[in-house]
Amino acid sequence: MQRLQELLLRHRFTAADSSSGGEIWVLGICYKVSADANDEAVSAHAFEEFLNDFSSRIWITYRKGFESLGESKLTSDVGWGCMLRSGQILLAQALVCHYLGRTWRRNACQECLQEYLQILQSFGDSESCSFSIHNLLEAGRPFGLAAGSWLGPYALCRTLEALAKADEDQNAKKGGKRALPFAVYVVSGETEGDRGGAPVRCVEDAAVLCSKWGEATEEWSPLVVLVPLVLGLDKLNPRYLPSLRATFTLPQSLGVAGGKPGASTHLIGVQGDQAMYLDPHENQQVFAVTPENLELDTSFYHCSVVRRLPLDSIDPSLAIGFYCRDRAEFDDLCARSSELVKQYNGAPIFTVAEKSAPSKLQNSSDMGLEESFSKDPSSEDDWQML
Repeated sequence: MQRLQELLLRHRFTAADSSSGGEIWVLGICYKVSADANDEAVSAHAFEEFLNDFSSRIWITYRKGFESLGESKLTSDVGWGCMLRSGQILLAQALVCHYLGRTWRRNACQECLQEYLQILQSFGDSESCSFSIHNLLEAGRPFGLAAGSWLGPYALCRTLEALAKADEDQNAKKGGKRALPFAVYVVSGETEGDRGGAPVRCVEDAAVLCSKWGEATEEWSPLVVLVPLVLGLDKLNPRYLPSLRATFTLPQSLGVAGGKPGASTHLIGVQGDQAMYLDPHENQQVFAVTPENLELDTSFYHCSVVRRLPLDSIDPSLAIGFYCRDRAEFDDLCARSSELVKQYNGAPIFTVAEKSAPSKLQNSSDMGLEESFSKDPSSEDDWQML
C-alpha cells in the first residue's frame, strides 16, 4: 500500500485519496484502484497505467512570443485564451484518436512518431499552422471572437465547426489532404438559444453531414460531436452530475472543455466525485515543432501533474466532445447515450433522435422525444442552451 500512496502523493493525490480507492475513468478507459491491501500490486500497476495515460494526453497552454494577432499586436494569450487552449486540447485528442488510436502512449525513451509530431505542429502559434490560435480567432470572428477577449463554450464549438467548414472549402478549391480528417457536428437544441430541454443529437443530421464531408465513395466519414451546455444558473445543478460523470466512461469521449468558473480547463477523467483536468493556465514560450526531427523533446506538450477539483464545483457552462471513427462507433455512442437517458430519467444532458424536430411548436411527443425531457416542470428553471 505504501507504493501506491507514494504514487498518489507525488502526483498531488493525498493519502486519504489512496485509501478511498475506486475506479478512475479517463476518456472511456477504466483503471481499477483499490484500497484493499490484498490488491496493492494490482492497484499500483493500475495507477501507473493511469499516469501513463494521463501524461500522454496532449497539453496545450498559454504561449508567449508568437506572431502578433492581427491589428491587436498581441503576442501572448495570457489572461484570455484559456477556452481556446481547452478547445485545442480537445481537438488534439480527436486527432490522436484518429491517427494513433486511443491506446497510444507517449514514450520519452523512444523516437517520436512522425504522425504525432505532425499533430503537434498543426497547433503551432502561427498562421501557417492549421489549428493555431490565429486561425481559431479568424474562424470564430462571426461568433464574436477577438484577440484579447474571452469566449464561452458555445462560441468555441461553433468556431471549431467553422474551422472544419473552412478546411472543407479550401480542399474543394485547391485539393490535396485536408487538415481535419473528420467532420464536426455541433449538437444544439430545437432552436438555438432556447431554454429548457436537453439538446438533441439527430442521427439524420449527422448522416447528411458525414455524406457531404466524406469522399465520393464514402457513405460515412469520421465525426467529432460537440455538445455545448449550461447545466445550471450560478452553479452546476446536482441533478446533472450522474449523467455528466457517465460521459467520461463512454469510449468515444474527448473530455469536457470548461471547468473552473471564469477559467477554462480541460476535464479528461473522474474518480468518484473528483474531476481530473489539464490546466492551460501555464505560460510557455513558443516552440516550433519539426515533424522530421524524431528525437525532439516534446515534454512541454505533456503534463505529469494530475490536478483535480470537485465535479460539482465546475462552471455550469461547458462543452462535451466525442470522436466516432465510423458509423458503427456513432451508433454505439447513440445507443449508450440512450441508455444514460433511461438510467438517469428526468435529468439527461443530451438525447438522441432519428430526425430533426419539424417545428418548435410541435409537441415533443410527436417528435419521438418522449424520454428526452424531465417530468419535473421545475427543471427548465436551471436549463439553458448556450
